Amino acid sequence: MEKKLHTITVIVPCYNEEEALPFFYKEICRVAETLNETVFELLFVDDGSKDGTLEILRKLAAFDKRVRYVSFSRNFGKESAMYAGLENATGDYVAIMDADLQDPPALLPQMLEAIEKEGYDAVGTKRSTRKGEPVIRSMFARMFYRIINKISKVQMIPGARDFILMKRNVKEAILSMPEYNRYTKGIFNWVGFKVKWLAYDNIQRVAGKTKWSFWKLFKYSIECIVAFSTAPLAIASFFGFLFCFLAVVGIIIVVIRDLAGIQSAAGWPSMICITLFVGGVQLFCTGILGTYLSKTYLESKRRPMYLTSETEKDLDKEKILNEIRDYNKPRQDGN
Repeated sequence: MEKKLHTITVIVPCYNEEEALPFFYKEICRVAETLNETVFELLFVDDGSKDGTLEILRKLAAFDKRVRYVSFSRNFGKESAMYAGLENATGDYVAIMDADLQDPPALLPQMLEAIEKEGYDAVGTKRSTRKGEPVIRSMFARMFYRIINKISKVQMIPGARDFILMKRNVKEAILSMPEYNRYTKGIFNWVGFKVKWLAYDNIQRVAGKTKWSFWKLFKYSIECIVAFSTAPLAIASFFGFLFCFLAVVGIIIVVIRDLAGIQSAAGWPSMICITLFVGGVQLFCTGILGTYLSKTYLESKRRPMYLTSETEKDLDKEKILNEIRDYNKPRQDGN
């Protein structure tokens, strides 16, 4: 009986990855050749790139039948790109990885073996070190994981990457959560299943520049906290109760002092400091409430997470191939 071939859909979110794509394509093709009983499908998601990323994807799709792509009408963010990839993936297994080779494709055979021979439903990856990363960013990242794992019921894996290989049932479970404000790492942990984690040393980008500034990472961490914990609301409630209690105690003390004939000393500086402190706490708590309310508002709109402007089905492959041939002719003529 002939053994059934398994298909792996490799989802690759891309945003201005013109420089890194040739390196990634060459490496993923090399890995694909080592897996003889596995059919690869490369699904690139162009997240509204402003460089030549889309043009490269068009040429790859015209040249290689394994390549598919989805191009957004604008930049919707990596979370939307990953969701679009999962929606359009057709493989028995689905992998998500970055195009900058910080997620090494060479790990795919080991990840596939863990699923097929060790009985895991998914294999995730995490960095064992943060070597090469800015010190301040590493410090805040470690602080974030300590905080989120204390205030959330869903445990986040420190150093976890978006590089994941999963069975189709895990993919369907993630897609069953169509929330607008997404944090895929948290959703992956929330759905459960039997997961194996592989650790590897931090790898620098093969080309191009990172799209994640400190401010973007900070906002992304807020998304995680709001999506998987209501602890900030409890903190706001605690502050409200605390200052109400202190106010009542203060009133009682003032009344007792007045009945005892004790004159209260003038303390304008301390009073101003206390007023500013209490006002700051109130604004802080209002900000927390506003953040949760804004997320609820965005969810209630039920806007699509992305809009597609083009896929490989819209591509005139013959035209692209002719352009490639015309481009190569002068080289063949020695010009």
